[in-house]
Amino acid sequence: MGISLPQDAVLAGNQTAVPAPVPFSPQPENLYARLPQGVVTTTVDQLFQWARKSSLWPMTFGLACCAIEMISTFMAKHDLDRFGLIGQVGATPRQSDLMIVSGTVTTKMAPAVKTLYDQMPEPKWVISMGGCATCGGPYYRYPTVVQGVDQVIPVDVYIGGCPPRPEALMHGILKLQEKIMRQASEGRRPNPDLELVLAGEGVT
Repeated sequence: MGISLPQDAVLAGNQTAVPAPVPFSPQPENLYARLPQGVVTTTVDQLFQWARKSSLWPMTFGLACCAIEMISTFMAKHDLDRFGLIGQVGATPRQSDLMIVSGTVTTKMAPAVKTLYDQMPEPKWVISMGGCATCGGPYYRYPTVVQGVDQVIPVDVYIGGCPPRPEALMHGILKLQEKIMRQASEGRRPNPDLELVLAGEGVT
């Protein structure tokens, strides 16, 4: 009666089956394979931040030529839905958590920007798009132009350019999502003093 041996076994001098040496594998052991299927370990804060950054609802504030580039970013060619951004831009601040300020912010428009920002629920974030919204742009030191929207409302991400291309805005949105994941669930930044901007003290 014959004895069948595994294919990876060899016969030594004492006629005993010796398993062949296991070849070296450069791949490290997958520790995640030990976890039960369908189980994810994380913290509640990380889970909430992941949900927030994956469901941004922007409120666009187009004030000048940068708004044309912002509008083109929301076209089907760029497909912002893949970044977790709501494709249908809402015009109401009470349902938005991201304000995109694109264009020149004048002292006459500053109160409207501040009012809409205050109407947005927490947590909320702001993207300053273009040179005019960031630092006044070509209207540097104009008495009727706010030298940066951060003098009116707090800004999370600045995007340079005059005007910036849609790819720059998409890159800024990705950077904002990274910041949201690092951001604490409570507390943000001190509120800016709008009265100084309207009085001209913040633009000189």
